[in-house]
Amino acid sequence: MTKGIMIASFGTSYEETRKLCIEAIEQDIANEFADYYTHRAFTSRMIIKKLKNRDGLYIDNEVEALVKMKEEGIENIFIQPLHIIPGLEYEKITSLQGAKISKPLLYDETDYDEVVNNLPLGISQDEALVFMGHGSEHNADSAYERLENKYREAGIENVFIATVEGSRTLEDLIPELKSKGFNKVVLRAFMIVAGDHAQNDMASDEEDSWKTILASEGFDVEVRLVGLGEYQEIRNIFLRHLNETIGEQQ
Repeated sequence: MTKGIMIASFGTSYEETRKLCIEAIEQDIANEFADYYTHRAFTSRMIIKKLKNRDGLYIDNEVEALVKMKEEGIENIFIQPLHIIPGLEYEKITSLQGAKISKPLLYDETDYDEVVNNLPLGISQDEALVFMGHGSEHNADSAYERLENKYREAGIENVFIATVEGSRTLEDLIPELKSKGFNKVVLRAFMIVAGDHAQNDMASDEEDSWKTILASEGFDVEVRLVGLGEYQEIRNIFLRHLNETIGEQQ
């Protein structure tokens, strides 16, 4: 094979959600592009190190993956990032030379519309769905607010997005939830995997978890530990991006 696809995600140290989310996307790509060589890469050095030390599992970072693909004779290399926004981790990909780079999940208007129109919510009108996004100091952090605004434009008033490390936090959101009269809050991760942030910062019984904070504020809290990669509707966006990127080269 002289054509190859690097599938580059932030990564996770949680095996179950890796299989349910990252491997599911990788399998979809391998199925749709059966005549392409595929190679996994993680952009998080911390996760790569943890997996190596804890499990003896080594995953290439994006630089190593690109070198290996070239050494294996892959001349036409495409990279499909599995990141949510075009932020700092995505820029690790765009800094690479010698490959055609596809888009993250939320890139243009079509992506936002597709998420709002197709991602299952599974809540009633009197319940609030709060998505936990990762967030970033990068200006692409505005994508989370943009997505929530898209829900409002679609007439969906009970979906909210806050972040762990971005500009809008859970503390910013709580007064709005109260002012709108919600008693029940459903928590979900707006991340490709339901990994460390979802399982600890969102769903744990620790005093600073989102579940605990919301319960202490009087809300009835339900946690749903599911990564975005488990939804075919989300995987289809990555497939569309990759098809578009490859199509541009033909």
